Amino acid sequence: MDGAKDPAAATAGNGPGASDGGAPGPDDASRIALTDAAAALLRTLRQLHGPLMFHQSGGCCDGSAPMCFPAGEFRTGASDVLLARLVVEGVPEPIGFWMSADQFARWRHTHLTVDVVPGRGGGFSLEAPEGVRFLIRSRLLSEEERARLDEPPGAGRSGGREG
Repeated sequence: MDGAKDPAAATAGNGPGASDGGAPGPDDASRIALTDAAAALLRTLRQLHGPLMFHQSGGCCDGSAPMCFPAGEFRTGASDVLLARLVVEGVPEPIGFWMSADQFARWRHTHLTVDVVPGRGGGFSLEAPEGVRFLIRSRLLSEEERARLDEPPGAGRSGGREG
């Protein structure tokens, strides 16, 4: 984690809109939310594997899907951005959500919701044996959210989005 970038608010809870992917309330600007299904799976994975972390690289195959690892198992560094420390009810410690800096440069204008869908991904994420995989759902941040997250007006609107 040495030298990793932390450009946004480092904590994110499961505020309004987390379950349905809707917009958070006026004081709840965050980059990431969890669906109820994702939070439930994280509680299970925490019981099985201990403290957890996410990393999303934007690479090939399942690289654009968030990968869940035991905390510290995936080495982060200067080329990664800590988007949030997700607070999940029933999990004693926050779950860090990291993204490669290149991916963040393309997605910085979006709000991400971590969800769970049936099926196995092609990676090494901890949920694979459960027969499900994590998935990102996204929407553009509102002007108000960008302002609260220190985004310049209109940021990120001209570039394409991977996913």
